[in-house]
Amino acid sequence: MNQLLRNYPEEVQRILAKYPADRKRSAIMPLLYLAQRKENYVARQALNDIAEICEVSSTDVASIVGFYTLYYDQPAGRYRMQVCTDMPCALRGAEKFLHELCERVGIKEGETTPDGLFTIEAVKCLAACHRAPMFQVQGDGGIAFHENQTVEIALAWMDEVRARVKAEKEAAA
Repeated sequence: MNQLLRNYPEEVQRILAKYPADRKRSAIMPLLYLAQRKENYVARQALNDIAEICEVSSTDVASIVGFYTLYYDQPAGRYRMQVCTDMPCALRGAEKFLHELCERVGIKEGETTPDGLFTIEAVKCLAACHRAPMFQVQGDGGIAFHENQTVEIALAWMDEVRARVKAEKEAAA
């Protein structure tokens, strides 16, 4: 059975209801977002499920995952920190910020912190050139932007997230 339909039947139907029956492929992107909400990536089975629901090939769905920076086909940290390193941001110190941030947390660009919480990546154009260095964070089903950053501000934010995650775990135990 289609796992996406089994796990999120109401959400899938709500998404499909927004589009004409002969235009199901229009639902691919919202279904991808739904599929990666819990694990922060689109598993191969979910990709196949979306293809089945939208009556397209899994290659069509995979091409969308590969094109957009908001979709992932591999697991990573709970939070994906995407630092914009486009030319205008680079001129405002984004590349230096990315390098120093990775160095301070002890990982290389594209890697995940040892606690499994943060994957830090470089991306192009997050539309905030005038507020660089900046990064967007994807995780826990949402996206947040952090502009006018310094390494110290970013590290403090990461510490806040770690404390919140720790408190959540303790409360659940």
